[in-house]
Amino acid sequence: MFDQLKKHFGIIIELGKVRITFFVAVSTSAGYLFNSAKLEWAILISAIGVFLLACGSSALNHYQERISDALMDRTKGRPIPSGRIKPFYAIVVSVLLIVVGLATIYFSSNVTAMILGIFALIWYNAIYTPLKKRYSFAVVPGSLIGAIPPMIGWAASGGNIFDLKILSLALFFFIWQIPHFWLLLLLHGKDYEQAGFPTLTAIFSNYQLGRITFVWIAAMATSCMLIPLSDISLSVFSIGSMLLLGVVLMWSMKIIFFQRIVPTDCLERTAFRKAFMRINLYVLAIVIIISIDKLLLKKF
Repeated sequence: MFDQLKKHFGIIIELGKVRITFFVAVSTSAGYLFNSAKLEWAILISAIGVFLLACGSSALNHYQERISDALMDRTKGRPIPSGRIKPFYAIVVSVLLIVVGLATIYFSSNVTAMILGIFALIWYNAIYTPLKKRYSFAVVPGSLIGAIPPMIGWAASGGNIFDLKILSLALFFFIWQIPHFWLLLLLHGKDYEQAGFPTLTAIFSNYQLGRITFVWIAAMATSCMLIPLSDISLSVFSIGSMLLLGVVLMWSMKIIFFQRIVPTDCLERTAFRKAFMRINLYVLAIVIIISIDKLLLKKF
């Protein structure tokens, strides 16, 4: 009995892409703290609501891409293509998570936050998911998904979603999504092509796409500095830390720009994998800096 429950729970965890959706909850909390500057139960409940909604959206995405997932080595072991769950039950799990997530957001915050959640759901599952099957640049409009969670957190804490402070933070998350995906593409481009997705690896060489990705990483690091410009209450320590992290990130990414010096495919993949990890750690570090600044640091 326990083993069966553990097995079913594991499948739900996979359907919800928990490693990704957990970070969605973190970015929601960052948006909340960016406005409220205090810890309270509402921040946890709002983050849980967004987490459940994101899990439901991811489960729906599993259903939508079940055929293409079966064609890719990276995804053929997922619950639906591997036969561990029937498509109908994946839909049931998705609907339950979406409904509970939206209800949690609404009752813990306000209508604005819930509407943003609904918009994110529609944009990801009804617009971006079909779009990426037709256009290789679909990730650019699709990256709007990354900008919405911090805005939900901001709205949940009573903030105006048109405030320059949250728009600067949302822009940072939006830009991050693009090199995040393109580094994945550089690692798994053949898989995507095999599944019939139009990819930039069919248009550009790895060297060219690596350089394009480097430019977007530079744009991400630059956009980060718009955050203190929109919120002058951030401490000198926090601003300096953001600037230093951006410089360190760009220096660590030089191998992407000068990729032709990489002698083998193995080393090339290692470089892309390290770059993927570093930009994600960079974003997490920025979130931590903002959170600590708002909660602990005295402005000076």
